[in-house]
Amino acid sequence: MRSLLIFTLVGIGAQLVDGALGMAFGVTATTLLVLSSVGAAQASAAVHLAEVGTTFASGLAHWRFKNIDWKLVAKLGAPGAIGAFVGASLLSSLSTEHAAPLMAAILVGIGIYVLLRFSLRTPLTFGAKGTSHSAKFLAPLGLFGGFIDASGGGGWGPVTTSTLLSQGKTAPRTVIGSVSASEFLVSVSASLGFLIGLREEFLDNWPVVVGLMVGGVIAAPFAAWLVSRVSPALLGSAVGGVIVLTNSQKLVHFFDIHWPWSTAIYSAIVIAWVSLVIYAWRVSRAPKPTTDSAGRDEDDLEPENAESEVISR
Repeated sequence: MRSLLIFTLVGIGAQLVDGALGMAFGVTATTLLVLSSVGAAQASAAVHLAEVGTTFASGLAHWRFKNIDWKLVAKLGAPGAIGAFVGASLLSSLSTEHAAPLMAAILVGIGIYVLLRFSLRTPLTFGAKGTSHSAKFLAPLGLFGGFIDASGGGGWGPVTTSTLLSQGKTAPRTVIGSVSASEFLVSVSASLGFLIGLREEFLDNWPVVVGLMVGGVIAAPFAAWLVSRVSPALLGSAVGGVIVLTNSQKLVHFFDIHWPWSTAIYSAIVIAWVSLVIYAWRVSRAPKPTTDSAGRDEDDLEPENAESEVISR
């Protein structure tokens, strides 16, 4: 009963992060399971089975808050499901640990780009609800993200959310809501792959599955509400920092960097991240200049022109 409660709390915390940032549920939960001496395949299987419930609740919550573009979900989720099934089938018989450092390096680069883009320059060209991403771009992204997610125990959010945010074509809340909704298809497909590959071992960790699922379902509505209230600049900065910090830890462990250098690296990342988030927060709270019907700033009008504008109205 105690372990069930612990995993429920873990599920709540992981879902708050995942629903608000579009990533990190699988990474958080899988890391905890591996640290508890659960095999990589068994841990990934348990997490993905739990995510069938949490992603459904998250998608429903994001739909209620109007954070979803269903065309984006279809173009991204269907290939993601195929990649997840293949990844789960392969992980059932082999390990992909050697690919982790390369993926971590790629994601650190993407995270730095997202962090700087949203904190230092708020994007001005977001689509209100739709997306200009083509199927030729989304299909390979979904296929790759689904494969990494299932074979690595997490990664759908970091791969897809960070890449879509870096394009600057869709509002962050729409990206996060759509990625969260499409993850339901990925989780179902991965679970089927693990069911075929692991058979009897698939449901051995049912307390973990139930705890993560219950916690995730409880937190899903709050996470969806949170993403609809945070400014794009602040949200994008937070996402970028999560990507950089999470994947830099993998690189530090891979290169066997110890204290005090590891502490110095983490401290530098956190200080830079917090500074950029604070800057983005201040920018998001700054008063925006009002514009006239022609889209010009009122402050840019000459006094006599401004007076004529008022008269003409």
